[in-house]
Amino acid sequence: MQGFCIWIVKMKKSFSISVLSVLLFASCAHEFNQVYKSSDYSYKYEYAKECYARGKYIRCTTLLQELVTMMKGTDNGQECLFMLAMAEYKAKDYETAAEYFKKYSTSYPRGDYGELAKFYVGESLYMSTPEPRLDQTPTVAAITAYQSFLDMFPESELKPLAQDHLFELQDKLVQKELLSAQLYYNLGTYFGNCNGNGESNYLSCIITAQNALKDYPYSSLRESFALLVMKSKYELAQNSVEAKRMERYQDAEDECYGFINEYPDSKYVAMAEKYINRCKQFTKEENNDSN
Repeated sequence: MQGFCIWIVKMKKSFSISVLSVLLFASCAHEFNQVYKSSDYSYKYEYAKECYARGKYIRCTTLLQELVTMMKGTDNGQECLFMLAMAEYKAKDYETAAEYFKKYSTSYPRGDYGELAKFYVGESLYMSTPEPRLDQTPTVAAITAYQSFLDMFPESELKPLAQDHLFELQDKLVQKELLSAQLYYNLGTYFGNCNGNGESNYLSCIITAQNALKDYPYSSLRESFALLVMKSKYELAQNSVEAKRMERYQDAEDECYGFINEYPDSKYVAMAEKYINRCKQFTKEENNDSN
């Protein structure tokens, strides 16, 4: 990633050649334990940077978690905190990484790694978002983080990637709403959460789908929501009490016409036309009975 590469270049420039020549990194636990117990914090910090460079992220975070407080206010304070956040990210502890990136942004709002830290808050939250069927609170948090990054750094080279991930997360929210609406429709006349005539499930499907259409007007799933509204209104009419049936059949018929007008090439046009005929048949019979 380009932004990350920029940071790597900056970090490598800060390496002490004399210290690195002494380190000659070894992976044995004995050496690490010696470094960990050392009171030479400069030596320990250089060792932590070498751990990071060699992909030993757990060892790096173990050292930096101790050093980050001691380094605060020093020339290495910013780099230490940002490297700790990056090491947690590389170790795939995304929740912890997000907290450290946030801490960097708060502690060093104009810091050398401010742009990257803001971006990686979103990236860390993005990596920990769940599948659409689960609670999407983390997804909302990731979207908010990306929006904050884009607002603060509108000309960033990382803008396209942030936007791509943001749109992907928004699609996940739309999928969650579609799954919820579909679940209500599938429950149909199940009485466990109904008032006894099947209304609640179909009404809940209609409300959920219509809200999604309003909140995400340009979603690629728009037709799927419209289809659920149409089908639910027809089923609602079918399962209505007598006093509401005429009104609901008329509403279902109008919804079918609206669906055909908006999606004339849909493979569900035949279904809409079938519903229209059934609605007309009922309203015609009702009018004949009333006469």
